[in-house]
Amino acid sequence: MKKGSRTVTTLASDPPDAERPRRRRRWPWVTSSVLVVFVVVVGTATAVFQLGLPWWMEVGDRNHVHEGEAGSLRYQVHLPPQYDGTTRLPTVMAIHGCGMTGYGWNSMKATTQLNSLADSEGFIVVYPTQRVLRDVFNCWNSADPREQHRHDGEPALLAGVAREVVQKYDADPGRVHVAGASSGAGAAIILAVTYPDVFATVTSIAGGEYGLNQVDPGDPDSTPPDDTARQAWAQMGGRARTVPLLVVQGEQDEVVPPLVGDRLVEHWIAVSDLVDDGLLNGSLDLVEETTTVPAEEGRYAYSHTAVTAPDGTSVVEAYVVQDLGHAWPGPAGDGLFTDHAGPDASAIAWDFARRHPKG
Repeated sequence: MKKGSRTVTTLASDPPDAERPRRRRRWPWVTSSVLVVFVVVVGTATAVFQLGLPWWMEVGDRNHVHEGEAGSLRYQVHLPPQYDGTTRLPTVMAIHGCGMTGYGWNSMKATTQLNSLADSEGFIVVYPTQRVLRDVFNCWNSADPREQHRHDGEPALLAGVAREVVQKYDADPGRVHVAGASSGAGAAIILAVTYPDVFATVTSIAGGEYGLNQVDPGDPDSTPPDDTARQAWAQMGGRARTVPLLVVQGEQDEVVPPLVGDRLVEHWIAVSDLVDDGLLNGSLDLVEETTTVPAEEGRYAYSHTAVTAPDGTSVVEAYVVQDLGHAWPGPAGDGLFTDHAGPDASAIAWDFARRHPKG
């Protein structure tokens, strides 16, 4: 070594400075890859939850997306063997409750088993499914005043789906019916109020009246059913008509207590009274008759009350099931919110709809 010079020794464990930035730059790529995988997994899981797996499709099932001014909504249509494109068939729209989907996981399709009934009876079934992330529990927002009006929000989307099915499959516009469970029952009642010109009948399984969000659970008498009935009638406007209502209520339902079902019956009778002549005066001369069915082994007891006009047309029919909780009753239902010991709500709902075409 020459005088005044220095020798610099590079250790094998200490890489050149030029290589260090390249190693640091790899971390954003790793992080991005993890995020991409996470998004794909979450997206796939969400799609399976909402829309099901391809092999869950049955013969006659068709998936659609409704696009309208109020947004978009996915739904599945089930066409029975009787559908030939020329015969106008009835339609039943089945709206799921919280924690459910239309035709994915824990679906209204599996819960009601309406497809089997439709195949034997000859009607079209429609299963709308709530939009992803619109509600954390996948509920319909029937308790939100913003979702209780015509031409906007969920009512406009659901009515748009019904109209689209009638047009696409040339269904009978006078025999379009809606049935809902829990929050879906609330949405169904809202549809009967906001679109009485579209839906012939409405079925509520564990649901409540129009404007139920205004009722204080601790002091329900402070908002009588007559008050919400006046609001429903006003919302109907010039389209007002008596829409026959079927109610199924469990006596052991702790989510939607029996009081809510009782109020719904009173509320709808008041709505129908207002539709008649604009007054709450009992002008319809309604007749009420109640029958009871005793319990059998593995089957709950229940009562059936029919409130009818003098010509025999139903205004309200109500089934109160003795030991039923917050569930869709029926012997064949498959899902988290089913009870096989209850009466067959799907068959009851179809029979009620069949007997009450619009007009």
